[in-house]
Amino acid sequence: MTPLQLLSRPMIGAFFVNAGVGTLSNPEPPAGMAAPFLDKLREKVPLPGDDVTLVRVNAAVQVVAGALLTTGRAPRTAALALAASLLPTTLAGHPFREQEDPGQRAAQRIQFGKNAAIMGGLLAVVSDANHQTRAHMLRSRAKRRKGGHCPLPVRHAAGGRKKADALRGAFPK
Repeated sequence: MTPLQLLSRPMIGAFFVNAGVGTLSNPEPPAGMAAPFLDKLREKVPLPGDDVTLVRVNAAVQVVAGALLTTGRAPRTAALALAASLLPTTLAGHPFREQEDPGQRAAQRIQFGKNAAIMGGLLAVVSDANHQTRAHMLRSRAKRRKGGHCPLPVRHAAGGRKKADALRGAFPK
């Protein structure tokens, strides 16, 4: 794990743990905000009728996945779950297009954009599929170089080190 990942993943995860715990302790206000969105969604998708239960489930997902991301356990899966839970939260909680007051519209648009940016960060964690593979490959390559042997016999052939280095990149390890 890179130093940036060591710093950024706990920051994002802790944000969701805090938000989820807050919602779990008092789910009624978020459920009230989500009610119009959930009513529209129920016209297209069968959902349970209790808004408070849905809000609690979403908050529980945020707490568990946030804790997993914070501790570095299953970070890609945790980030995907958080991104999935953030989508309905953003759509239900920040309907800036429906606001009449220009000040409220601007505030909701900023919150919508903030959540979209957080979702982008989470998707960046999800897309880091090759991190472990890259790290393993770099460690293996470093061990080979420290061993003093040449994994490619071409190094000593015509063309010297430059040609060997170019060929080394051409062959998968």
